[in-house]
Amino acid sequence: MQAANPSPRVGVIMGSTSDWPIMQHAVEMLECLGVDYETRVVSAHRTPDLLFEYAKSAAERGLQVIIAGAGGAAHLPGMVASQTALPVLGVPVESKALKGLDSLLSIVQMPGGVAVGTLAIGKAGATNAGLLAAQILGNQDATIRQAVEAFRREQTDKVLASPDPRSA
Repeated sequence: MQAANPSPRVGVIMGSTSDWPIMQHAVEMLECLGVDYETRVVSAHRTPDLLFEYAKSAAERGLQVIIAGAGGAAHLPGMVASQTALPVLGVPVESKALKGLDSLLSIVQMPGGVAVGTLAIGKAGATNAGLLAAQILGNQDATIRQAVEAFRREQTDKVLASPDPRSA
């Protein structure tokens, strides 16, 4: 997995290719909202030098937010956050042994002074990470903010269009 866009503003990274079925939901949301991104496998344990290079060079390469998904020990989001001042959004990927609770606790329990915004376990967390990255970028980019606002209106309209659950 490499850059999907020529000028990525969001980096979507994961500890291994097995995390892609979850992390693809972050990418789908970014695409829905028109946000340029890149994807990359960067393992905290198997490729630590790559992890440090990726995180340290992210801002100079134009990234403004990093979404990091990891399962198990889930050190990736925290280690990335330790090497960059960019916002890092952590997505706990469900593990077989503990259903993602291990990942969640690893990501959410960052020491004071190294922030990682932690989202829900799995698909919902990845989807919301893409949405939250767009909302962060939308503070400075009216086009992205308008796309987020349109998405939110569509969500509301879907609910209002089917108030009776028997007709869904």
